[in-house]
Amino acid sequence: MEADQHPRQAQRLRALRAYEILDTDREADFDDIVRLASAICGTAISVVTLVDADRQWFKAETGLGLRETPLSTSICAHVILEDSFVEIPDTLADPRMADNPLCGGDPGLRFYAGALLETADGLPLGTLCVLDHTPRSLTPLQREALRVLARQVMTQLEMRKALRAASLLRKEVEHRVKNSLQSISSLARLQARSARSQETMGALDAIRARLDAVATLHEHLYRTDADTSIDLGAYVATLCAHLGEIAPPGVRLEAQVAPVEVTAQTAVAVGTLVNELVSNAYKHAFPAEAAGRVRLTLARLADGMVRVDCTDDGVGLLVRSTPGTGGLGLKIAEVACAELRCALVTENTGSGLSASFEFLPATPAPGT
Repeated sequence: MEADQHPRQAQRLRALRAYEILDTDREADFDDIVRLASAICGTAISVVTLVDADRQWFKAETGLGLRETPLSTSICAHVILEDSFVEIPDTLADPRMADNPLCGGDPGLRFYAGALLETADGLPLGTLCVLDHTPRSLTPLQREALRVLARQVMTQLEMRKALRAASLLRKEVEHRVKNSLQSISSLARLQARSARSQETMGALDAIRARLDAVATLHEHLYRTDADTSIDLGAYVATLCAHLGEIAPPGVRLEAQVAPVEVTAQTAVAVGTLVNELVSNAYKHAFPAEAAGRVRLTLARLADGMVRVDCTDDGVGLLVRSTPGTGGLGLKIAEVACAELRCALVTENTGSGLSASFEFLPATPAPGT
């Protein structure tokens, strides 16, 4: 006998499909549950069954060897019309199963017990069930264990659904934040070009540099699915890749970085410094479209400090603004250094300029 449709069939199917679980690969979390259910109940078969519109599909099974069967032979399609727990000691003694070829075959499915997989508002999705080839019954402890494991199945389904929803929301937020940062940075760049005073132009350039550093950090967080603990080496490499794309003709940017875990706040400060130092080299080290190289290194020292060096093979210190001599860009760098509690050291190497700073990275909070 084929089961009737559930009285809330349309709602039930919408709820089932909202979990996006049908036709997914096997997963250890669900496989472990059916193996445990079979072991506790002493049955040959255990299945996580989801009752679809025209089939029953198995997210996990042990002892059955199938992933789906038609509704015409489904015991669970009958069970989802009943109470939260159904036990059938002998399926051939039940009028609903008497003509079911799965029950009358050799070996037939002669015993069934299933706990409903229900949504919070009482819509049945399927069952966690155990089956055997001989009539029998469960103990009270086995019945309770099956109910508990069924709740664990629903917990897994709800958790996956919540994670997908959170991921979609995060992607939407990330997209909007990225667009906003890019728009504000572009506006600051346009305003700087039309500014009449050097002070205004410098202030807008400082805002843009900070925004670009934050935008790059934002992109890094998005791509790596990181939280507040940042791999500074990977972040700086990403930032340098961006800066390399806007290098003057004939100038190349090289980066050599080591992995260092830091907070997001530290990463933004370092990114601001790197952005400013490289941009400063582009602007001053290679006059008259001269070719050259800018090299950025980030290393973890033996004492736990982190050292960043920016060197170039340009014209050297004499034509460059230095901290305390009125260069607004390097004043911005000094502010970032204050955040890191470090000092920026610049020196003429004879073949260009070297700028470096060392800082002790703050340890990210546990769980970040």
